[in-house]
Amino acid sequence: MTAAQAMPDFFRLSVTAVVAVATVVALPGFAFSQQAGAEQVPGLIPQGGGAIGNANADEAAAAATAEHPLEPALKIAQQGLANIDAMIQDYSATMVKRERIDGVLGEHEYMFCKVRHEPFSVYLSFLAPEAVKGQEVIYVTGQNDDNILAHAGSGVRAMVGMVSLKPSSMLAMQGNRYPITELGVENLTRRLVEVAEHDKQFGECEVNFFPGAKVNGRICTCIQVTHPVPRRNFRFHLARVFIDDELKIPVRYEAYDWPQETGGQPVLMEEYTYMNVQVNQGFADIDFDPRNPGYKFGVK
Repeated sequence: MTAAQAMPDFFRLSVTAVVAVATVVALPGFAFSQQAGAEQVPGLIPQGGGAIGNANADEAAAAATAEHPLEPALKIAQQGLANIDAMIQDYSATMVKRERIDGVLGEHEYMFCKVRHEPFSVYLSFLAPEAVKGQEVIYVTGQNDDNILAHAGSGVRAMVGMVSLKPSSMLAMQGNRYPITELGVENLTRRLVEVAEHDKQFGECEVNFFPGAKVNGRICTCIQVTHPVPRRNFRFHLARVFIDDELKIPVRYEAYDWPQETGGQPVLMEEYTYMNVQVNQGFADIDFDPRNPGYKFGVK
């Protein structure tokens, strides 16, 4: 087997969750289950291609005359981003993600991560299932030719050794909606600010706040944003962001497409949860170096 044949399998970043995320996310009085949904309806995608049209100028003008429903949520996100920039240099967490790609909802992926903000650095260690347990990935902006370094955990694929891939290459993106360069709570918060600033141009938006929500036992405030009608200008039908009340960072994000039929359930497109977040661990270069003696990249 050649390296080119082995890489697509082991680099897929696809891991079954050790525990179901639904068991760690709840709102006061009710819980949100994870809605897998059926196959995605063509055209009803987060980017809105093929949706039924844009909000017209009259709606946009009317929305501009009063505070937009998104304004309070946008302020929270902007304050959170400023807090991250000022107060959080790095963190470790257990990350759980699930994404719909090409109409297929994948399994939960479960991994331990270290993230440093300057320079942006990521270390991932896969925890399950056994087929990928021990797989590791490193990315550091401006180092290793700005490439990802990765290796498989065991079996024949591990014989390939460490490989280097462009973050947005076909192999690196296989099974992923976003490149590793967009991973982490700071990038998530920045993306939330950008989307909210965009959506403020239009009406047809409902925003609700749910204090006292919990994610893995952490007290959070859940912000739920709903666009009732599919429009080209909207990326999602419904999104929920869980802001940790103590850390002031988003520890969970989930986004849904519009239902496939009237009265149907929203279609889960993506969800990301950061559990057991430990901030300001004092990570050094060695934490993002394949020569770290605690890692198994096979280089010295």
